[in-house]
Amino acid sequence: MTDTAHDLGRSATLWELLERRAVLTPDGPALIQAADSPRHDRRLTFRALRRRAERTAAGLHELGVRPGSRVAWQLPTRVETVVLAMALARLGAVQSPLIPSYRDREVGFALRESGARFFAVPGRWRGFDHTALAHRLAAELPEPPLVLEAYDTLPEADPATVRLPPPPADGTEVRWIYWTSGTTSDPKGVLHTDRSLIAAGACLAHALRLGPDDVGSMAFPYAHVAGPDYTVMMLLYGFPAILLEHFALPGSLAAYRRHGVTTAGGSTAFYSMFLAEQRKDPAQPLLPTLRLLAGGGAPKPPELYYEVTRELGCVLTHGYGMTEAPMITMGAPDDPDELLATTEGRPPADMEIRVVDGEVRLRGEAVCAGYLDKAQTREAFDEDGFFRTGDLGRLTESGHLVLTGRAKDIIIRKGENISAKEIEQLLYEHPDVADAAVIGLPDPVRGEMVCAVVEQPARARPLTLDGVTAHLRNAGLSVHKLPERLEVVDALPRNPTLGKVLKYRLRERFGDAPAPKG
Repeated sequence: MTDTAHDLGRSATLWELLERRAVLTPDGPALIQAADSPRHDRRLTFRALRRRAERTAAGLHELGVRPGSRVAWQLPTRVETVVLAMALARLGAVQSPLIPSYRDREVGFALRESGARFFAVPGRWRGFDHTALAHRLAAELPEPPLVLEAYDTLPEADPATVRLPPPPADGTEVRWIYWTSGTTSDPKGVLHTDRSLIAAGACLAHALRLGPDDVGSMAFPYAHVAGPDYTVMMLLYGFPAILLEHFALPGSLAAYRRHGVTTAGGSTAFYSMFLAEQRKDPAQPLLPTLRLLAGGGAPKPPELYYEVTRELGCVLTHGYGMTEAPMITMGAPDDPDELLATTEGRPPADMEIRVVDGEVRLRGEAVCAGYLDKAQTREAFDEDGFFRTGDLGRLTESGHLVLTGRAKDIIIRKGENISAKEIEQLLYEHPDVADAAVIGLPDPVRGEMVCAVVEQPARARPLTLDGVTAHLRNAGLSVHKLPERLEVVDALPRNPTLGKVLKYRLRERFGDAPAPKG
């Protein structure tokens, strides 16, 4: 990290970080809203971002938002969303970001549990009426929040005429409530501070070796915990990022190309999408300026790493993070290929990793302050203050982390533990498999049977269970780990943020079907 970025990284709050960047490079580009036509692209400098955020803070203050006020927002990845988040950071409000694809169940739960008194929505967006949803849910609450439409316009006022409170000085107070996916039960409200988010973003920027000449991209929902992480990176190093409300290929490529994006990514699903586009015309570089793909949030097959670096001609660094700890480990661009392909990278200096009975546990500044539910907080941390991730893994001699699966993703067949991830990585190497998810299904004889669910690429040959097991045998997989069942689907179910496969849906879909005998 450069001296300037290191100094900025000591900022106590996000607002302080923005103020200091606006002084250092006031006219440097910060946000670029990508549109379908270059004429409609919008740009905001760091100085303009600070100015608009403070005017919005004044407007929110006139509506009654105060330090500590709980404000939920469900907005797409737009300039206005970043401005709103920074305005709330200026006021010291408690923010509860919600992914735009969430509907009644998730949104209603978050509003109720967070006690939000204000709720910002985009109105009608991508065919869905968020305002109607907000009013419908608000009417069910004993203290309904004030609903604001904040897509094109934000409340603004002149800071010179509004008596704003001083900017918050303590970065260790809880000012963010993020929500886990809630795949099998109600979501958990994850508590973060400005300091924990700054720590995560600073470590990520340092690992990726980013600089002021880079052009980044936010193709994921800004309401994801990666939103402020990415913002921290931009503020530390003074580089811009293009914002896309909806990422799709090949449609988003024009914006990437005209703005000269140098670093992109998001998760394994993003890598695969870029790779599929490159293969349509292998002779022409898909993105000539791209030097780095980076992401996390889902397992990465080693073979995918080699395909991306070979065919896209860029570096691929993959990391490990979660809502509770946005940056745990990250591969560095100068790591050897073998480590970039097979590990999740190394933790930063202030992130402690301890492996206890195979489970990865964490302690560090980037780890959340716990959950809204105090009982869940007590269960999540051990007696030494380490956070229990529920992920299984090991550390190499070089300090790199290798994840071997989720504790709940271990299949126990006839008393033998089987790693779903190990089988998935070998399945990915099959030429007629685009992606795979391996799950355990209840079985009266075995306890659990191994079921491989695969997604095939276009024009692939039909798959059979015998053909798949022959491939796995040839790859050296032990006989007791071979799948006893194969399901081929058009598309694996994924979450709307980083494209992580939702295995619970596969278990629900295939768990009630009769199992083959034998």
